[in-house]
Amino acid sequence: MAEVVLKSKEELSVMREAGRLLALVFQQLDKQIVPGISTMDINNWVERYIVDELKARPASKGQYDYQYVLNASVNHVVCHGIPSETKKLTSGDIVNVDITLEKDGFIADSSKMYLIGEVNPFAKRLVNKTYEAMWQGIKAVKPGATLGDVGYAIKQHAEQHGYSVVREYCGHGIGRDMHEEPQVLHYGQKGRGLVLKEGMVFTIEPMINQGTAKIKTKRDGWTVVTSDRRLSAQWEHTIAVTSFGFEVLTLREEERLPADFNQSSEDEWGIKLS
Repeated sequence: MAEVVLKSKEELSVMREAGRLLALVFQQLDKQIVPGISTMDINNWVERYIVDELKARPASKGQYDYQYVLNASVNHVVCHGIPSETKKLTSGDIVNVDITLEKDGFIADSSKMYLIGEVNPFAKRLVNKTYEAMWQGIKAVKPGATLGDVGYAIKQHAEQHGYSVVREYCGHGIGRDMHEEPQVLHYGQKGRGLVLKEGMVFTIEPMINQGTAKIKTKRDGWTVVTSDRRLSAQWEHTIAVTSFGFEVLTLREEERLPADFNQSSEDEWGIKLS
């Protein structure tokens, strides 16, 4: 297995700026995503904003021969949804927008769920509980903890609310390269796996399904969907392990850390889901 690259304070400072810029992308994108917009319109707007306004690079474009700057995964699409002119968002849809950004040689990675128009309560609940599951994983991050602690926290939260965790995809180390060691599974056992150290930077990005965890990849080779066509949700942040615990490098303005992660409500999580 490749070595886990620990970031220096100077490198972490550059990554913090990349994360701040990526948070700005989502802040501005919030105003753009409305019923009727196509996922390709979203892609094109994000590319212009990153390149022209932020003077940064959309890191996903060209990675693994991928042509676009983001993934837009709608409803039962688990991940890697390809932007399309013909795929227009309509009231009732939920969509995950997953964006990477490189600035001064370092990459940040984050994704956010958007609720389009009038979304039914079951979809809202999935989106909210997936967000909470991500934060339960983030809460477990500190020096001396293990990746198993992180995965366990995510899986427990998702399953206690009746959902399943996709196992085929995971979080990952990130830095100068988009995908570095370690792999960050969203399930696991307490006390097992890699021990976390100050200077590690990785993503936590659970994909949570309404129904079975089974998935399949469409013929385009990219788009991953739920096998039962029930809804899937995902959130993602880039996390640094610090001397005291964690720092969320891609934290957005509308978010705030709840005082008690275990007693969270939609309001306490500091995000509007409707």
